[in-house]
Amino acid sequence: MPISDIPILSMLRERMQWHQARQQVLAENVANADTSNYQARDLAPPNFERQLSVASLGLARTDSNHIAGQTGGGSQFATDGTGHYEIRPRGNSVSHEDEMMKVAANQMDFEAVTSLYTHSLALIKLAIGK
Repeated sequence: MPISDIPILSMLRERMQWHQARQQVLAENVANADTSNYQARDLAPPNFERQLSVASLGLARTDSNHIAGQTGGGSQFATDGTGHYEIRPRGNSVSHEDEMMKVAANQMDFEAVTSLYTHSLALIKLAIGK
C-alpha cells in the first residue's frame, strides 16, 4: 500500500495545501488594502466528511460495561457566518488587524499540521523498522 493511499496522510497533505493557498489569499488582501472597492477574500476550509465516513473511525463496544461513543462529532459552538466587514468610504473591506490575525492563525495551524504529518511518517518508519 503506497503512503499516498493512507487516508490520514492524504487529509493532512490536503490541509497543508489549503493553508498554503489561504496564505496567498490573505497576502493578496493585505497587498490590496489601499485599493478602491477591493473586497477581502478568504478560503472555505476543506470538508473531510466523505473521507471520515469511509475511514470508519467509530468506537467499538466490546463489553456491555463500556461507555458508548458519541456520533455526529458536532461542536457545541455555532459558527458565525454573517461575515461582518468594515467597509471604508472608498469601498475597501480590508482590515489590517483582522488580516494579520488570520495570517498568524493560519501559520500556527500549518505548523501543527506539518508536525502531525512528520510524526505520522516517523511512526510508519518505526513500524517498518527503519
